[in-house]
Amino acid sequence: MKSLMLFWKEVLEELGTWCDTSTTRDFKTAASRFEHEGWSFFGITLPSFAADLEKGLELGSVDHDLFKSFSFRGGLPRFLGGFLDRVFDRGTGRLLDEPDVDSIYAIRQLTLMFGKILIDCSLERQLGAISKFIECEREVREAEQSTSASAYAEFADMSATLWSNVLAKLDEDVWQSQEKQTIVPKHGPGSTAERILGNQKYVQVEWPTRLEALFPYLGNATPNERYSYLLDRVTFLEPGDERPVRVVLVPKTLKTPRVIAIEPVAMMYLQQGVAEKLVEYLETDSFVKGMIGFTSQEPNQLLAKEGSLTGELATLDLSEASDRVSNQLVRVMTHRFPWVSEALDATRSRRADVPGVGVIRLAKFASMGSALCFPVEAMVFLTIVMLGIQDTLNRRIAMSDLCRFHGKVRVYGDDIIVPADCVDAVITRLEAFGLRVNSNKSFWNGKFRESCGKDYYAGSDVSVVRVRRKFPTKQHDVEEVVSLVSLRNQLYFAGLWKSCRYLDDIIGTHLSHFPIVEEASPALGRHSVSFGYQAEKLCDNLHVPLVKAYVTKSQAPVSMTDGEGALLKWFIKRGTEPFADINHLERQGRPEKVYIKLRWTLPY
Repeated sequence: MKSLMLFWKEVLEELGTWCDTSTTRDFKTAASRFEHEGWSFFGITLPSFAADLEKGLELGSVDHDLFKSFSFRGGLPRFLGGFLDRVFDRGTGRLLDEPDVDSIYAIRQLTLMFGKILIDCSLERQLGAISKFIECEREVREAEQSTSASAYAEFADMSATLWSNVLAKLDEDVWQSQEKQTIVPKHGPGSTAERILGNQKYVQVEWPTRLEALFPYLGNATPNERYSYLLDRVTFLEPGDERPVRVVLVPKTLKTPRVIAIEPVAMMYLQQGVAEKLVEYLETDSFVKGMIGFTSQEPNQLLAKEGSLTGELATLDLSEASDRVSNQLVRVMTHRFPWVSEALDATRSRRADVPGVGVIRLAKFASMGSALCFPVEAMVFLTIVMLGIQDTLNRRIAMSDLCRFHGKVRVYGDDIIVPADCVDAVITRLEAFGLRVNSNKSFWNGKFRESCGKDYYAGSDVSVVRVRRKFPTKQHDVEEVVSLVSLRNQLYFAGLWKSCRYLDDIIGTHLSHFPIVEEASPALGRHSVSFGYQAEKLCDNLHVPLVKAYVTKSQAPVSMTDGEGALLKWFIKRGTEPFADINHLERQGRPEKVYIKLRWTLPY
């Protein structure tokens, strides 16, 4: 932790030079508070400082309701005061007519740098996250009951306007899937509720009876129907006996962990197949493809930049977005397409095993962890957004109007772009359906916007570089070493070159070779816009330049399969190319450990 503190000092001093301000007292304050508060000062208090800065930019002024844990001098906090004086007027707290963008970036970089470092939060906060998950479930049920029939009817009509083309195609695919297998399931690399990993997923011994009507075991979990003898090994689970999703906590921030739900093998297997088709149709439909996306965040980022310049676009962020989409809304959205509706219901887990609580019945459609969570929630959000826009226009939106909103409305997960003049109506609609808009991360008044990991002020990129892991203490801390190299190179492209040199010295104690290489190189090396790469010799056989450097090496865990499981794996493979790994029947899944090895490798 001390090494991270010293690194923060280096960044502080460099940014002070950028903005021509003294930072000596700022470091003394940070060091003193770190001594008394521990790591929570950097992981919780400083990110709150950044949130208050952004709120001040949104409101156009700072008052004593912001920055509550810091002492004031005049209208601004003393901490990081030299930077704040270049953004706000210290006497009045008002935003300057031309605030210094470098100072805005500096404050955000210094306060957000450690906000998402992978450190487990306290047990108390973990228990709080579980309690919040249960509370959220209760609120979803209440929202379902309080939503009026007329609101559901409007939601259904707007869904038909937006999604008729997409859902009609998917409806036909599901209908034909029993004969032509137009929906091809697949397994992902991650964990499952049963803790089955790798190639063992291709030997499925449990199958919910709810799947049988649309996705029978013989047609989906066996190479073909000739393998009917495999039915003898299968336990068909009635709805009351189905395996629940396994709720777990994963690191997110020091303030709170992320709650996800790990799906059973069979459910995830079919969810992946349905989601693949759904995303394909959403991203190619001429009416909605400009307003919804799943594979690229760049359109949202560009619209956020435009909004920061013109003020005409707002960026909205939802809290607990996945957990607040009720299953009832999804049913209403798809009720005109019975095969789609049945497929989403059949592949949806209805219960969750919550640590310390037990098994509960779910009102939400799905938590993070379901392959269908991301595309379905985006469809729900866009439908509600368009209802809000319809309220603002005070007229019904028809399908012919949809193209007008390309470049003005876009949804990527819970990152939403809408016209600024429609914000009030959109927020009202979102909250009427039980969703919550995160006011700390939603912007529409000032010149600050953020979406999909990019932050802008008046068109200038003020996105920060984050430290993701603790610094390594030895070379065998491979993940920490790799993360440190990545941090160094990100800081380089952010222009913090003095801080880069500081990290170069630290990296040099762990890596005896640390050459200059291009970004595409497999080597752990330094990136540079000035030098490109510096070759050390030519390969005797291929006559290409080489450098001696450390490269990462990993190996999938042992996971053997043969016979019917191996054949099924081949039948559901995507594309015509052979498997990339010739040992895929012996090893499969996410690597358990990453190694680094010194060798000659390409510098580009």
